[in-house]
Amino acid sequence: MSEINVSVESLVDIINAEADAVKNIPVGEEYERAVRLIVDHVNRRGGKLVVSGMGKAGQIGMNIATTFCSTGTPAVFLHPSEAQHGDLGILQPDDLLLLISNSGKTTEILMLIELAKALNPSIPLIVITGNDSSPLAAMADVTLFTGGRPEVCPFGLTPTTSTTTMTVIGDLLVVATMKAIGFTVADYAKRHHGGYLGSAAAAASRPGR
Repeated sequence: MSEINVSVESLVDIINAEADAVKNIPVGEEYERAVRLIVDHVNRRGGKLVVSGMGKAGQIGMNIATTFCSTGTPAVFLHPSEAQHGDLGILQPDDLLLLISNSGKTTEILMLIELAKALNPSIPLIVITGNDSSPLAAMADVTLFTGGRPEVCPFGLTPTTSTTTMTVIGDLLVVATMKAIGFTVADYAKRHHGGYLGSAAAAASRPGR
């Protein structure tokens, strides 16, 4: 094995490339429309946010779903392949879909839309993608474009920059929804009991604080 030589300068370049991608995420009125859909379907009608993605995008989707749950908006992760084998039954009236695909061409996600629409033709679709001209974006009620910056992987293939921007977009949706529904630290404490965050939330929600 050859000697490992990691250049600090190259690591800084990676940080700067990812930071630049985050700073250049296009943000417009589509975020307001996305939050309105989430609040209307979940917080007012009693549905839930169903998040789906394949591979690395799916892992980002799991994190987004659990973060929504802890902040007052019920959400679940639906694996797009397992949806074809019965898990699609989790969908109910008033649910909506948040679908994540960097290419916007992921076969399993496109199939999930077809199956979901067969159950509920009017189910709304919010899409996070790095390709705003993709088939997935064309089907969406709201498209949240990551900016489509190149991956920092040396081959330009491994999900790196794309998953960073997807994560940030998820954070934008979560925090904006928290503000829209008036979510409080007391509400947070009711949902998050364990660990440091549970203790901190409980302390912050005590009367007089």
